[in-house]
Amino acid sequence: MAIVLYARKSVERENSISCETQLEYCRSVIKPDERDEKIITFVDNGFSGGNVNRDGFQKMIKMVRQGKVKKVIVYKLDRISRSLSDFVNILQEFKEHKVEFVSSQESFDTSSPYGEMIVKLLMVFAEFERTSIINRVTQAYAHRSEMGFYMGGRQPYGFELVPTVIHNVKTKKLNPIPAEVEQVRYIFEVYAQESISLRRLLDILVAEGKQPLNGSSWTTAKLSTLLKNPIYVKADSDVYDYYDRHGVQMVTDVSLFTGEYGAQLYGHTKHDPDAPDWSDMKLVLLTHYGIVDSDIWLKCQRKLEKNRQIGNSVSNPTSWLAGKVVCEKCGHTMTTIKGKINKSGEIRRYFNCTGRSHKKTCTGPNVTIYAEDLENMVYECISEKLADLKEMNRTTRKGDTAEVNELKLKIKAIEKSEKQLLDTMLAGGFNDDLLALANQKATQLKRDRMALYERIEDLKSREDETDVVVNLAKSWRTADYKRKKSVAMIMIHKIVISEDGSTKVLWNI
Repeated sequence: MAIVLYARKSVERENSISCETQLEYCRSVIKPDERDEKIITFVDNGFSGGNVNRDGFQKMIKMVRQGKVKKVIVYKLDRISRSLSDFVNILQEFKEHKVEFVSSQESFDTSSPYGEMIVKLLMVFAEFERTSIINRVTQAYAHRSEMGFYMGGRQPYGFELVPTVIHNVKTKKLNPIPAEVEQVRYIFEVYAQESISLRRLLDILVAEGKQPLNGSSWTTAKLSTLLKNPIYVKADSDVYDYYDRHGVQMVTDVSLFTGEYGAQLYGHTKHDPDAPDWSDMKLVLLTHYGIVDSDIWLKCQRKLEKNRQIGNSVSNPTSWLAGKVVCEKCGHTMTTIKGKINKSGEIRRYFNCTGRSHKKTCTGPNVTIYAEDLENMVYECISEKLADLKEMNRTTRKGDTAEVNELKLKIKAIEKSEKQLLDTMLAGGFNDDLLALANQKATQLKRDRMALYERIEDLKSREDETDVVVNLAKSWRTADYKRKKSVAMIMIHKIVISEDGSTKVLWNI
């Protein structure tokens, strides 16, 4: 049986007591009749007391569970833990294994019921102090975010941090770096195109030599993170709606989402494979100007969200061109097969001749026909076909766009007022006379809201009239797998792949 001396120090500070000094204090309380006992020391230097995931501490606990420890001595109680729940569990475990616990500075040990009770009381205050510090930091963070301060984290590509003063407080704000901002806009504009995947975007950037100007290199993960960041968007009412529908807590009032400033999203996401929970996250407008139009930014968000369902080559090995692709050499159809994982960690689908795999009568094309590449090419061909049927000029004046956003903001403000009025009425906050006035107010708010909706529809009707063909072209741009397959069945007779990999599309129209 051994006596264990345990020391912990969270960070190196000039005035804080070292682990060596803590151990000296621990040795000073060893009783004379214990001097011949085996003494073992465990030290955790640079570890917080907020949790028990410490190397030295875990080794000590392992010895306790093995029944090799008689007594544990520490400099002060909070060296073991600053969490009451953790400490009580540790104390209970010591008790189960008949291990005494002694603090050299509080002069208590658990060999008596009185000492055990006092130790628990002291730990209550230790946890209270720790919780108070956390709350103060959290409240300060929340207050600074509500004032529009940049809340830190990795500096976003395209910006630099420059000193500024906001509400008489010295802080830093994001300042655009022109050359990097130009790259960011290009990335959003390219990815917003329907046929561009993250991998295709990466290939385009590499081929065009548009690597990051900070000396790093693009990856699909980096591009995905950049595209999701609201730092870049010119946040307007549509961006407000997007995050509001996702359950994000909106810190900044809706009236300020005028399409000028960028925003910051912070907090923790509860990940769910099918529906991520953003309820613990907050969105706040910052003081820098956004650099990406909201319609392009939102297109990118919708594409990123659909990545799990549309074009997922791992979970969906088929192609919406299935049944239309044939081998010119043998005339048999070509089906999609999942390939092996490549150097980039992707599993790419490719078309395989059934005359080669099933009939053993054909060697198939001499080159690999990747499904994604063929789909992208045919997708563009169909887009051109639909556009060629009838060209329409659809323009929306910038003045109308700004007015529509302003009208949406007013609608949001009215909806907020309606909710507040309804909550007050349901709480019984009005007498009969005031209730009648409240009903009149509610009716007027509804009329105002409907009038704003009518004005938005009127502005939209100023666009040149379109016909079914244009609507089909628009639907094609947002078509899912099932619709793409249906359109391909109607428009395409077959797609012929030659031996050298060249492609010929035979159309029904």
